[in-house]
Amino acid sequence: MSDKTMSADEAVARLESGMTVGIGGWGSRRKPMALVRALLRTGISDLTVVSYGGPDVGLLAAAGRIRKLVTAFTTLDSIPLEPHYRAARESGAFELAEVDEAMFMWGLHAAANRLPFLPVRAGIGSDVMRVNPGLRTVTSPYEDGETFVAMPALRLDAALVHMNRADRAGNGQYLGPDPYFDDLFCEAADTAYVSCEQLVDHLGTAALSKEAAPQTLLLNRSSVTGVVETPNGAHFTSCAPDHPRDEPFQKLYATTPYDRFAERFLAGDEDAYQSAVRTWHKERR
Repeated sequence: MSDKTMSADEAVARLESGMTVGIGGWGSRRKPMALVRALLRTGISDLTVVSYGGPDVGLLAAAGRIRKLVTAFTTLDSIPLEPHYRAARESGAFELAEVDEAMFMWGLHAAANRLPFLPVRAGIGSDVMRVNPGLRTVTSPYEDGETFVAMPALRLDAALVHMNRADRAGNGQYLGPDPYFDDLFCEAADTAYVSCEQLVDHLGTAALSKEAAPQTLLLNRSSVTGVVETPNGAHFTSCAPDHPRDEPFQKLYATTPYDRFAERFLAGDEDAYQSAVRTWHKERR
């Protein structure tokens, strides 16, 4: 087993403009925000972003890095609609392909299994077919003759996901209440980069399985290209049980123009970001 550890900057340096990039997590929960911030420090743009969207989408949209977004929603959870995403979308800054949550999931499943599409009932009878005129339907070849949406594979050039724990070989573990389909993102991608709250300092899953049940070992090293240790790297989204969502900071993000937010919090590296966040919390007390 090889050691796949690298820095966040080394991981995003492997990305290129024009790529299709999947971002794991869900809304404002367990997002790979340190990797997103590292991506914002590059000149990479013209991206097709595939995400159950949260502030990852909001930041990239506000920075003008997205050409097309494929999503089922874009939310901050406690704030229903991501405001920076909304502003960018209302200005026509990028193309949007909005599908049902289940359709999105089956698109990842299709890509993970190297299939061109998978049939799904979700979407039938809804406006999802009207707003996505490129979608097609298929008819069951069996006696039922049912019509399904043929959800195309969401094939990714790269995936970015965040775990609670990982080892140096790329095995990843979640300790919170939900896997958020992060394994599918990695399996659907040509390359996958995993940030984690804590890196287990050796190869193999034995130490990971000591902390929690084996079924929490969500990511297999075979689908992971690189591993990045980023304590508090999901901030300001939640990463239960390691840390909750930073609600005061999320409110600041949601109510601050992107340029002002970026000037204070995104001008430096990840250490500078974490330091700026700590300073802001001290100032507001």
